[in-house]
Amino acid sequence: MQPGQFDMQALLQQAQSMQQQMAEAQQQLAETEVTGTAGNNLVTATVTGGGELVNLAIDPKIVDPEDVDTLQDLVIAAIKDANQKAQQLVEQKLGPLAQGGLGGLLG
Repeated sequence: MQPGQFDMQALLQQAQSMQQQMAEAQQQLAETEVTGTAGNNLVTATVTGGGELVNLAIDPKIVDPEDVDTLQDLVIAAIKDANQKAQQLVEQKLGPLAQGGLGGLLG
């Protein structure tokens, strides 16, 4: 290869390495659970790093048949909290890989 020529083999090796790192990170995320809460921990929701809801716990103290709206709001808030934490986890895990992108391969 002449000086200044683009090394396609090196680019392909780097791309394959990044793809493998990304797959490993995604697998770790899918196995990692994050818990969100609402109402001073009266409702907790657990999601995976992939966003799958795997558990929902509701403290019996909050269950009031005459105030279902509050319970529904707390469930939604707990799930949102868990999903936000899962998104932060994704950004922490995949951020370095995603930010490198092709720019990291070419330079």
